[in-house]
Amino acid sequence: MELTASDLTVARGGVPVLDGVSFALAPGRALVLRGPNGAGKTTLLRTVAGLQPALAGEVSGAGERITYAGHADGLKSMLSVGENLHFWARVFGTEGIGTALSAFNLETLEDRLAGTLSAGQKRRLGLARLMVTGRPVWVLDEPTVSLDTASVALFAEAVRAHLGQGGSALMATHIDLGIPEADDFDVTPYRAQPRAALQDEAFL
Repeated sequence: MELTASDLTVARGGVPVLDGVSFALAPGRALVLRGPNGAGKTTLLRTVAGLQPALAGEVSGAGERITYAGHADGLKSMLSVGENLHFWARVFGTEGIGTALSAFNLETLEDRLAGTLSAGQKRRLGLARLMVTGRPVWVLDEPTVSLDTASVALFAEAVRAHLGQGGSALMATHIDLGIPEADDFDVTPYRAQPRAALQDEAFL
């Protein structure tokens, strides 16, 4: 099933930031949002993920099919790496964390408390969480923050494996992940006109 956005208007703090956004994301494909900081990429991702309502338009093929990873890693600091992953596996009704541990090189850290990890290790654990959700659509906001070059490569491989299994990914990142199945989507042409400008036009 495709994830589609149709004529979507999204807002930050009640102010429209992107208007008329439409795209289709097919299984096995990734869509990488491009555009300058503050352009509305995070707002668009949060809207698609159902974390905030759209001002107009609609998203289909989302709902319970989506798992979202934002700037926060979503970890419980007093649980170990393994316990964190088991917790999220139970939340999403899945079993087994071995693949996730291996994909993000976390096997030797399985018994380490999450609160004692470095920023990069926490990020890898937060991303490994995606793999235990069983959700086919990954929505990711700057997933490579705090990752070194080797860890970025691990993440890119995890995304490629997810796409190869019929999953899809919608993400905002400034890094070229080298994923052949990924297309760029520049949000700049969809930036909403400031309200002040709209009000001025009413008197022209």
